[in-house]
Amino acid sequence: MNAPRALHRSSNERELRIDWGEGEVQRIAFARLRGACPCSQCRAARLQGRITLVGAEVGLRAVNPQGYGVQLVFDDGHERGIYPWSYLRELG
Repeated sequence: MNAPRALHRSSNERELRIDWGEGEVQRIAFARLRGACPCSQCRAARLQGRITLVGAEVGLRAVNPQGYGVQLVFDDGHERGIYPWSYLRELG
């Protein structure tokens, strides 16, 4: 899966905009991203039926591309997950 052309963190709209090129732009709410964190701790919780409640006010402090995906740093302190590009496409 190819990396997107650009990532834009919109704090006002509380969403991550992903420009995949050729006119394809995806918008994913910060709350959706936080609730779908792919780190092992969050995945284990979801597999056990535990749901992390994420408020719509959750913010995104940093977006750190990592080659095959992106590390998102949320304002609740969570920063463990690396979201592969293919996973982000599925979320949108």
